[in-house]
Amino acid sequence: MSAVRLLVVTAVAAERDAAAHGLGPAATCPPSASPGRDAVRVTTGSDGLGHRPIRADLVAGGVGPAASAATTAAALASADARGEPYDLVVCAGIAGGFAPVAALGSVVVADRVVAADLGADTPDGFLSVDALGFGTTEHVCAPHLAAAVARSLGAVHAPVLTVSTATGTDQRAAALRERHDAAAEAMEGFGAAEAAAGHGTPFLEIRTISNTVGRRDRFAWRIPEALAALHDAFALLCTVLTRGAPPPYG
Repeated sequence: MSAVRLLVVTAVAAERDAAAHGLGPAATCPPSASPGRDAVRVTTGSDGLGHRPIRADLVAGGVGPAASAATTAAALASADARGEPYDLVVCAGIAGGFAPVAALGSVVVADRVVAADLGADTPDGFLSVDALGFGTTEHVCAPHLAAAVARSLGAVHAPVLTVSTATGTDQRAAALRERHDAAAEAMEGFGAAEAAAGHGTPFLEIRTISNTVGRRDRFAWRIPEALAALHDAFALLCTVLTRGAPPPYG
């Protein structure tokens, strides 16, 4: 039974390691197979009950959409060249949650990812590149799989925003929430989704909430709790992928 080949892209090593430990024991990728210098590999075996194994490569690709896009694109191209293309790309990590939709410690599985600040400011307000007519700001996540993962994780299933500048005021948080009806804000998902779309690879974004989007208050952040929730989410994701429908997930 063939393994599900999974690429997980996070911003930093702490997120990568939380996800990896949720999936199972992790080891450094061999250089010939590595999707990046900061990658680890997790391999789960078949349990003899018809549940499929997983081979997951997890890489800390850097902060922001450009770093995420570059890391994801390089990993996908390398896997294609080896004749071992990935079945699924998952962008994952901690994030800010929009109150009251996503509380501290909760899990959000994106139904779509939105580049919320990709566009132009005008006297009449913000215009996205879609509205300007020369690009896209949105990617839909693998619809049936994303919904199934959200149900299994007990997660909020709603848009996740990608920004290049994290929101630090209540006014901007309110404007983004009204414009996009989103659950969470992070900095990498759209970049990874762009790369996945370019390779025709299904995509998910999974976020656990460490802080509320709005006025920047570092003392209110709950990063350890959000990393623990990320670990638990990936333990459940492993179950969904091994027991659910086989690829393709698009």
